[in-house]
Amino acid sequence: MRKPAYREQAVSLTEAQFRYGFGNALTGQESAELFGRWTVPSAGKPLFEDALANFTPRSPAAVDTRNKTRGPLLLIAGGRDRTVPVAITMATRKLYHKSPAITDLREFPDRGHSLTMDHGWREIAQWALDWLRQRHQ
Repeated sequence: MRKPAYREQAVSLTEAQFRYGFGNALTGQESAELFGRWTVPSAGKPLFEDALANFTPRSPAAVDTRNKTRGPLLLIAGGRDRTVPVAITMATRKLYHKSPAITDLREFPDRGHSLTMDHGWREIAQWALDWLRQRHQ
């Protein structure tokens, strides 16, 4: 966001940025391995659209949090997440509770932003699958 020129370019995190934002709850070795495996330059435009959604009429990133017909929503938070802190996820849950559709939040206190791709991803996936099964009965 500091460089508006990135809006029209593909951008990538450095290994240090990845470690801070995604791999902070991991060992340095695992963070480096995930960086090497998963990071690719990505379009900057969606990040700018998301950041400016509240100020842009008809933004492509706008979300109808009051939608009555949407499916169940599970928000998953890592207690050590620096990219999307738990407070942000909790605020998001509060917004979605204006809809009568099911909205739940589950925090994994010792996990960071990498919780769906690091060594413990199976625990997160299993918890989400169990949650879905409970809602589908």
